[in-house]
Amino acid sequence: MAYTVGEVAKAAGVTVRTLHHYDEIGLLSPSGRTPAGYRRYDDADLERLQLVRYYRELGFPLEEITTILDDPHADPEAHLRRQHELLTGRIGKFQEMVAAIELALEARRMSIRLTPQERFEVFGDADPEAYAEEAERRWGDGEAYRESSRRTAGYSKDDWLRNKAENEDWGRRLTALMDAGSPADGPEAMALAEEHRQLISRWFYDCTYEIHTGLADMYVADERFTAYFENIRPGLAAYVAEAIHANAITRA
Repeated sequence: MAYTVGEVAKAAGVTVRTLHHYDEIGLLSPSGRTPAGYRRYDDADLERLQLVRYYRELGFPLEEITTILDDPHADPEAHLRRQHELLTGRIGKFQEMVAAIELALEARRMSIRLTPQERFEVFGDADPEAYAEEAERRWGDGEAYRESSRRTAGYSKDDWLRNKAENEDWGRRLTALMDAGSPADGPEAMALAEEHRQLISRWFYDCTYEIHTGLADMYVADERFTAYFENIRPGLAAYVAEAIHANAITRA
């Protein structure tokens, strides 16, 4: 079987631009070309792309993935087993920490002195009190919760509207980048991922790269957070998660 670049992109959940980039850097070059020069992928190419996707999900940089897949002496299974052990040991901690932060942000909005009309103007259909009691009970003693509480307690309606506007502007620019086919691990997407981290730090709490990648994992693992990005643009949750991981790896 031979597949077009569009068919492969759709099946793998990546952009055509990403596949072009993989070809340019020698990570995944198609096995064939049409007489007109268009890329054609076979089943072996798809198997390699599947491995690439696995490694990307685990946080491997593209250069290291190329080395692993092209080195006849490398043992990809050993790398995966090691990463599995590391992630298994940390995933519980990350999920608890990220859930605490996200739910704490929602909980703290309870204390804002806004009229019902103002609350709707700021939050729309979202219910800022949905997880308040749970967040207070489970994470009220956490430093991120306390820091967020200190900051948001003094926010006015105008503060929240500015925060909303900044996030919406960021989301529009990220969506435009994705629509243009820019790869999630490219410089433009990573710059927006860094801007997202700084937005959180400026408005709520010190968002380290460790916390930020934990958030990224929640964006694709928790349906509530996935829905937020998918409502903006289908596929955006996975796109922003990959950009955040790439940014954290690059800056580390």
